[in-house]
Amino acid sequence: MAKKGVSLAVGRGEKLPVSKGAGLTAKGRAKYNRATGSNLKPPAPKPKTAKDAARRRSFCARMSGMPGPMKDEKGRPTRKAASLKRWNCK
Repeated sequence: MAKKGVSLAVGRGEKLPVSKGAGLTAKGRAKYNRATGSNLKPPAPKPKTAKDAARRRSFCARMSGMPGPMKDEKGRPTRKAASLKRWNCK
C-alpha cells in the first residue's frame, strides 16, 4: 500500500510560488508537521549558528544532487532552482 502525502498548495498559502523562492510557509510547515509528526524548520540561508550552517550545507548537497532541470521548457527557473537560490547554495 502506497503512503499518501500531505496536500500543500500555493493558493492556500502553504507554499511559496517559484517567483518568491519556492519553499513552504510557516502555515505549510505547521500543516505538514501536524499530519506527519515531523519537525520541519524554516530555511537557514544565513546561518546564525554552526548547527544552522550544517543544515544549510546538508540541504544544498542533497537538493543539488536531485534529478531534474534547473529551467522549465519556457526558460523559467524550476522549484528546484528557486529553492537552491533561496538557501544560497553555490
